[in-house]
Amino acid sequence: MAGLTGRMSTVVKAKVSKLLDRAEDPAETLDYSYQKQVEQLQNVKKGIADVVTAKKRLQMQESSLQQSVVKLDTQARQALSSGNEELARTALERKNIAQTELQSLDTQVTELEQQQQKLTDSEQKLRAKIEAFRTKKEVIKAQYSAAEAQVRISEAATGVGEQMADVGLAMQRAMDKTENMRARADAVSELEAAGTFDDVTALGPGEDDIDRQLKQLSSQPAVDDELAKPKGELGRGGGDAAQISAGEGGTATGTETPPPESGKS
Repeated sequence: MAGLTGRMSTVVKAKVSKLLDRAEDPAETLDYSYQKQVEQLQNVKKGIADVVTAKKRLQMQESSLQQSVVKLDTQARQALSSGNEELARTALERKNIAQTELQSLDTQVTELEQQQQKLTDSEQKLRAKIEAFRTKKEVIKAQYSAAEAQVRISEAATGVGEQMADVGLAMQRAMDKTENMRARADAVSELEAAGTFDDVTALGPGEDDIDRQLKQLSSQPAVDDELAKPKGELGRGGGDAAQISAGEGGTATGTETPPPESGKS
């Protein structure tokens, strides 16, 4: 079970890493990294300001203690001059305490100055590093933009890009449809020339092809009868015309018809 869980975790991490890699923009990543470094630099500067502030407070306390030491020393001398040795002793004891505090403050101020110097050196190194990163970042961004533009131009020129691939597929589909339509048009023209299709305009309302054929069969005898009448008339007319033509021919040549013989029984 542990092995299966580990495998699932690896697969999920791989999928997430792949998605993040696809969504990651190098320019945005570089800008974000630069921003984080600038924030670190600001934190270092804030740390230096805090150390300097603490040192200034200690130096103010140190100055106050120095004034107190001088004052106590003066008071002790005055007490001795007036013959008050006990008061002079008290003033000198306070003076010694103040001097001890001064020594401690001196040590703390020295430590703060050393810490301030270290932070200042770190701030200068970090500033130089950030400045170099900023320059390199802009160069990388420019190179990436140029490479991205080159890829887009190459994809557009070669048609291997996603958008150009869609355009190519659309063009191929249009060509296929055009070829199919042309083939269909040629097929229809060929079938029409062969008489395969019937003229649907010759059919009456509600008629189909079978009705049209039956109608032609029923009308054929009537057409034949109608055709026989003028043929017969033309035949008879042709005989009378031949006789008339023959009679006219005899008169024209002077041949007379002999009269009938009389007296014959």
